Amino acid sequence: MIKFILNQNEVTAHVNSNVTLLDFIRYHQHLTGTKIGCREGDCGACTILVGSLMPGHRLTNGDAILEYRSATSCLMPIGNARGKHIVTIEGINFNDRLNPIQKAMSDEGATQCGFCTPGFVMSLAGYCLSDNEMSEKNALACIDGNICRCTGYKSIERAAMKINSLLKEKEGKSAVAFVTSKNILPDYFSTIAKRLQDLKSDLSEMIADPKKVYLGGGTDLYVQKHDAMHYADVELLFDKSALNGIIQQDNVCTMGGAVTVTDLINSPIIQKYFPDFEKHSKLVSSTPIRNMATLAGNFVNASPIGDFTVFFLALNAHLHLSNGTKKRMVPLRDFYKGYKVIDKQVDEYIETISFELPDSQSHFNFEKVCKRTHLDIATVNTAAHFKSEGEFIASASISAGGVGPVPMFLPKTSACLSEKKISADQIQQAIEMAQTEISPISDARGSESYKRLLLSQLIKAHVVEMFDIKLHNLLK
Repeated sequence: MIKFILNQNEVTAHVNSNVTLLDFIRYHQHLTGTKIGCREGDCGACTILVGSLMPGHRLTNGDAILEYRSATSCLMPIGNARGKHIVTIEGINFNDRLNPIQKAMSDEGATQCGFCTPGFVMSLAGYCLSDNEMSEKNALACIDGNICRCTGYKSIERAAMKINSLLKEKEGKSAVAFVTSKNILPDYFSTIAKRLQDLKSDLSEMIADPKKVYLGGGTDLYVQKHDAMHYADVELLFDKSALNGIIQQDNVCTMGGAVTVTDLINSPIIQKYFPDFEKHSKLVSSTPIRNMATLAGNFVNASPIGDFTVFFLALNAHLHLSNGTKKRMVPLRDFYKGYKVIDKQVDEYIETISFELPDSQSHFNFEKVCKRTHLDIATVNTAAHFKSEGEFIASASISAGGVGPVPMFLPKTSACLSEKKISADQIQQAIEMAQTEISPISDARGSESYKRLLLSQLIKAHVVEMFDIKLHNLLK
């Protein structure tokens, strides 16, 4: 039994935990405003909102804080809805009129066939319920996971700007209180935090079982094995308390395996030590996917172009695996044994990830080239972590994806730059060394020669970004 609040109503779902929320909404609850599109999290037609209580966080009046995030319901196992507020397009309707989000879309001619419209409206509703800074940039960012195939985006952008203007008076007020008082969303939203507190949620501790499929956010497994997941016996990891949280002890950061990309973006620790992290993360997928995708899932998927795998390879992260009784540690750089072959037993899961935080002498950068800005996998991606004194590099760590069968740490290239002063000759030597360490193949994302060229240029980009050196000073 899976209990949660669906729009205004408490529901108990007597279904397997692996059933997608999209199928439950449409076929069990007959709420057909949520559309079926790509079933891969790309189009955004199935976007819903997920409201969760934030443990340990309360308002000054003592009320629990409720956080809403957008999600693609085609990739979300219903088990991850346990104890939460799930909102579909039907849940933000007023009985006698359009809400201001819907009206802005209508007034600006931002809908044509209408198939994608519910997803856009839900993403914009999520923006209205967020505590992010209200800005035109953030209003557009909230719909980066939604695709429209017939209207054209300018009318949708105008609607987003109109909605953003409605929120200017918020200024630090509780998002839920503001949108309900201004009749942007229905009044019942103000009762949800209390109702979720009263709704008992049984999130049992981890039980290791080699017969089960370990499932986090689902953003990889439901794409790759959609039919198989329908029949799989799953162990849900997403809300396990032991697998969540980001903490700092001295100079070491430890993160739970179920930490999402959005959790990283919102973490004060990550913000402090990686001031460009939000910029780097915007190169990865889209807002709804970042809200769902877990860090451990990115590592275990073992994609040769896993963005955060490449990111944390440069930081020499360590994985702490467990089978429920025994634990062991594996450096991320030793985790990949071959294409889709990893150093993990079937009954093991990644419990935590740890790495040393950059110090005042450190520089970090992440680069990615792909065919479109959002929701695309890389042709080549790369990260670099340098420790330096001025233009003298004491140590260098460079990783790259898309240039071999596994995400790669480049030890020889890194050594070529360590204990050296930055110069055009030294960078060129590192680029030539990198070419000996990689083995890209030609595929749909680019030819072998193109990928080799990309990595060469991105190594230069690392130096330009981290040391504010003009590009022409690195060109021969």
